[in-house]
Amino acid sequence: MGSSLEWQAWLTLGVISLMMIALVREMARPDMIFLGSLGLLLLFGILTPEEAFAGLSNSAVLTVAALFVVASGVQNTGALGFMDRLLFAAPAGLPAALARLMLTTASLSAFLNNTPIVAMLIPRVQAWSEQSGVPASRLLIPLSYAAILGGMTTLIGTSTNLLISGLMQAAGYGGLGLFDLTWVGLPAALGAILYYVWIGRRWLPQRSQAPLSTVERELETYLFEVRLAADSPLVGQSVEAAGLRSLGQAYLVHLHRNGEIRPSAPETMLRAGDVLTFRGNVALLDRLLERPGFERATAGLDAQEPMTLPLYEAVVAPSSGLVGRTLRQADFREQFQGVVLGIQRRDTQIEGPLGSVPIRSGDLLLIEARKGFDKRWNGRRSDFYLVAPGRAGRPKPPTGRAPLALLILLGVVVGAALDLAPITTTAFVGAMAMIITRCLRGWEARQALDFTVLIVIAAALGLGRAIEKSGLAGAMAQAIISQALIFGPIGVLVAVYLAASLLTEFITNAAAAALMLPIGLAAAQELGAAPEAFALAIAIAASASFLTPIGYQTNLMVMAAGGYRFSDYARAGLGVALVVAAIALTMISLIWL
Repeated sequence: MGSSLEWQAWLTLGVISLMMIALVREMARPDMIFLGSLGLLLLFGILTPEEAFAGLSNSAVLTVAALFVVASGVQNTGALGFMDRLLFAAPAGLPAALARLMLTTASLSAFLNNTPIVAMLIPRVQAWSEQSGVPASRLLIPLSYAAILGGMTTLIGTSTNLLISGLMQAAGYGGLGLFDLTWVGLPAALGAILYYVWIGRRWLPQRSQAPLSTVERELETYLFEVRLAADSPLVGQSVEAAGLRSLGQAYLVHLHRNGEIRPSAPETMLRAGDVLTFRGNVALLDRLLERPGFERATAGLDAQEPMTLPLYEAVVAPSSGLVGRTLRQADFREQFQGVVLGIQRRDTQIEGPLGSVPIRSGDLLLIEARKGFDKRWNGRRSDFYLVAPGRAGRPKPPTGRAPLALLILLGVVVGAALDLAPITTTAFVGAMAMIITRCLRGWEARQALDFTVLIVIAAALGLGRAIEKSGLAGAMAQAIISQALIFGPIGVLVAVYLAASLLTEFITNAAAAALMLPIGLAAAQELGAAPEAFALAIAIAASASFLTPIGYQTNLMVMAAGGYRFSDYARAGLGVALVVAAIALTMISLIWL
């Protein structure tokens, strides 16, 4: 980009750069970052109010909202209960298990939102893993990747595809058809699955697992706390004399006294009111509380029946209001009607009192709550991705309305596929049908709406307009063309794909799509190429997040459940990223260039 670039383009570039920094560093919720960026563009006159908020009436936003309701209706009726028979048959080795798991998950993800699919399958995969002896760490990354791959195969597979279609319409082009992506996404998905079945499984991490329930297994890395009562017989004794240095199933990490953290040295003297922080199996918490002189560090929901309520696990979503705040600042007990007993952070250990630890996206919370906690919050994806094991995570048994829910979903897909009505119309009618037929109650439909995603899509449409209007898209397209044109139009297409693929690993896929599509359309116009070629390449690249856990929400969901490290994703995902890129770019070049 040269000095001839107008100030509007430079200002837009500055706002976009600040937005990307904020997204990468998780400085706020994604929807707040998008709205803040949109506000700056409004303030400086880059966009008019009509242009900034035109996304609120865009068909992409309305379609995504309706599809949230349709997917929730299918899940609510237990219509996907048949998956147990498909996925969890008698084990026949890792290749067969991967083939069943990935094909089934990808097929469902082509037509349903992948977040509830993955949330529902995580505990089932873990339970099957214990029975079959196949480590869950060799199945959960493929589960997430299969959901991503399935989303690439249809227009409704992921909200990113609908955003791409909406951006094209806003730019004056025709939108994408329901199966336009299938020509590219289906071969790419099948190629990726075959890659894992034949070759890629060698790079899947193998974490040892004990024959425990999911809750018990994950509790080995949790912190939990107890308090020394005023009349405790241990007051005045040293840590070593009290026998608290190591208790077999857990060990003492530190003490918290008068706002200060003190080491758990053998000679440290115990005082009344000390909060003792242990790491290990939380079953020890029950036994400590039965001993005289110990009490809960955090009061339970029911003081009359301490530690009798069920336990749930929940992964904090990037869009959650908990991010950046401590449990005390967030008033967790009052807001969620639960008590956090432990926190696990990706592949690092938490230090300090639980109530004063700032929460990050991806943290796994162990929550004590009354029955029904999972039902209340499982649909609130803006706060949690629930990966609750055992009782909380099992899919609902099929109900009498399950066939009806599947029929409604089929109607949505077939109606759009046969061009009987636009996808926005069929999705909206399907959502209303779910409510009218009682597959979903009104309050459940409202909970199914992920307003964070809807706001991000609407704001992304405004940002895309700013990139185009300011001249930034044309300038960046020229920069890419000047470097890649030596390899012809295919070289430019590859460069655009790689740029979108790199962006999506570090910022949200919606942001990557919104930033790159105006550039891709400008490049297509300069080259005289089909705009669909660049739109489809960006749609695939924006979803193809296989190298980091933060690029796609399902990668984050399986991280703690599978015991993965950050580097596991790059090792397991590099090959599949190359396979998807090669197949997708080949198909696009053959059909559209």
